[in-house]
Amino acid sequence: MVLHQYDYIFAIGTLFAMLDAYNNGANDVANSWATSVSSRSISYRQAMIFGTVFEMLGAITVGARTADTIKNGIIPNSAFQGNAGVQMLAFTCALAAASSWVMWCTRHSAHVSSTYSLISAVAGVGVATVGASQVQWGWNDGKGLGAIFAGLGMAPAISGGFAATIFLLIKFVVHVRKSPAKWAVYTSPFFFLIAGTICTLSIVYKGSPNLGLGKKPAWYIAAVTMGTGGGVALLSALFFVPFARAKILKKDYTVKWWMFILGPLLWNRPAPADAESAAVPNYAVVQEEEESFHGSSGRSLESESLDSGSQKKTDSGDITAITTPAEKNLSLVEANKLSYKELMEESEKKFNSRLYKSRGPIGWAMRTLRDNPMGPGQIFEWHNVKIMAKRIPAMVVCGALYGLHYDIHAAQTGTEGTPDGDRMKRVYANAKKYPNEVEHTYSFIQVLTACTASFAHGANDIGNSVGPWAVIYSAWKTGDAAAAKAPVPVWQLAVLSAMISIGLITYGYNIMKVMGNKITYHSPSRGCSMEMGAAITVLVFSQYSLPVSTSMCITGATVGVGLCNGTLKAVNFQRVGLLLFSWIMTIPIAGTLGGVLMGLFLNAPHFVS
Repeated sequence: MVLHQYDYIFAIGTLFAMLDAYNNGANDVANSWATSVSSRSISYRQAMIFGTVFEMLGAITVGARTADTIKNGIIPNSAFQGNAGVQMLAFTCALAAASSWVMWCTRHSAHVSSTYSLISAVAGVGVATVGASQVQWGWNDGKGLGAIFAGLGMAPAISGGFAATIFLLIKFVVHVRKSPAKWAVYTSPFFFLIAGTICTLSIVYKGSPNLGLGKKPAWYIAAVTMGTGGGVALLSALFFVPFARAKILKKDYTVKWWMFILGPLLWNRPAPADAESAAVPNYAVVQEEEESFHGSSGRSLESESLDSGSQKKTDSGDITAITTPAEKNLSLVEANKLSYKELMEESEKKFNSRLYKSRGPIGWAMRTLRDNPMGPGQIFEWHNVKIMAKRIPAMVVCGALYGLHYDIHAAQTGTEGTPDGDRMKRVYANAKKYPNEVEHTYSFIQVLTACTASFAHGANDIGNSVGPWAVIYSAWKTGDAAAAKAPVPVWQLAVLSAMISIGLITYGYNIMKVMGNKITYHSPSRGCSMEMGAAITVLVFSQYSLPVSTSMCITGATVGVGLCNGTLKAVNFQRVGLLLFSWIMTIPIAGTLGGVLMGLFLNAPHFVS
């Protein structure tokens, strides 16, 4: 029996579930991909494409189809006493509280965990509904609040240890050698073996509960994971090593990316006579032109990143890609004469001038907003109504396309002449820069680890939003408090995975700009170590039924690899401190918001006509 009297609760819960998924993409997923983007293994636009494909693929094909943890882990299902209306209201309030908090944090570039936000909100709702005595404050088989606090403290530290171990292995096997490029190419199958094994375990244990792979015998899991890892290593030896040898060691610029399928045929391929003049992509965080000191942290205005989407001016004057407001065309002498506020104002003016010159949709939208300011009087007056009719489409276009033109790297390096810019210079100065030929090899491994992590994230973390929504939908549709394991329809997984992708595409830059290189210096060899270290930590915690945030793990791994530079100065601990503060504050704030909302609605005065 459908509870039509609660249609409005179902509608509101649906909207907040979609908002929660959107924030998940803009905050959690953006942080997960920040490592790959910061390392220049892929561009932000490529991260949008890969993130969309693998997040949706993981969520729809092998996504978690039950809401057991959200329903019974914090609040016992019996606490609702069979009242479907109260259950719908409870999870709607939890979604509203969690999504509102994460949205506010994303707006202010504060990275938090959507998983911890939602669980804390559910706990707050539980206190308001059935009292604190009914909430699972203890361990509760890894699903209670005690386990949540344990994961908050242990996961980043353990992840940092694993990531540091992997990077030190790469460092001593490859980076310190006399011919590191050769060692990087010829030892790459070993690191493909490690990456392939870890990625397979991530899918088995973290990404596919619906397939039940984690319940198979130990010998079966070992055979599958080692077989897959070994297969990836063998394929890399047959196809990647000859390709990398021709491209990196022999510097054959005529070798295209698709030629890897030729495999052994590339081994004796003669290189062009002028091969020594060929160059591999530049993976330096700050891209500099000789004797140029313009832009952000020494970045030249004319320099173009191969992957970051920095600005490029065509002969016709059109700007095909746009830099961040942090990147200014100011010399060091000019910058020293300006205050911090004046620097940012000048930066904004330079940024807007580039936007206005663009001939694409973003340029049209910015010019429309600039040329149609709101007139005097109230917004409902006719002349302002006509202006709003022009501004609203432009605002939508700006919101949808702004991230496509954002230069993540310029924002991460800071604005020249500001304390943040000086701080990042000191951090980068304490990190050793390795040859681009070596880093290019590990960029391929990082793409593999990033895509697999995205697949596992979509399969597992989709439950953050779809779990409460499935409970609301089941209670509304059947008229009974949802059973212990409410099934999740595929269409709900598809809708929310699409919202996660939209969040990454349209607003993910606001988190990426304060992650990655904003914490420590990144490169492909460092980045793939971070992602593999985070994946191992997630696997370990999942085996002990401990809730853990993927984003917290990748952040801890970033700090761990940064410390491998041998000095504390190589890590921006101010940013790390802000992250820790936002993580800790998430639990009481999200919990209080959820409890207050539930208490107000549940105990509001009402009458029966």
